[in-house]
Amino acid sequence: VQLQASGGGLVQAGGSLRLSCAYSGRTFSSFAISWFRQPPGKEREFAAIISGDGGTSDYADSVKGRFTISRDNAKSTVYLQMNGLKPEDTAVYYCAAKLYYWDYVSQRGYADWGQGTLVTVSS
Repeated sequence: VQLQASGGGLVQAGGSLRLSCAYSGRTFSSFAISWFRQPPGKEREFAAIISGDGGTSDYADSVKGRFTISRDNAKSTVYLQMNGLKPEDTAVYYCAAKLYYWDYVSQRGYADWGQGTLVTVSS
């Protein structure tokens, strides 16, 4: 599994960004894909996950109602639409692939991780 995250940048508070996570391989729909984020000086934390078929998703309370995860299996890509961004959303965002849609808040059991993309939200 190889993942490539992109789409980060600098945005003002209240603005929006869309992150992309592109997968290179033949079995993209077999993997649930999560987004994690690591704020400066803090631990990496779970943000969102979507199942392999796109029918199920879940979010951390801190992003629920503002972020939307989606996927296009034909393009082997997962997206994270981030609206209503806050300075506390500033972080490096990572996508990660997991074979099973369970125990996904923990960082254990992920088959692969993307390299991370930096999101900076100014106040």
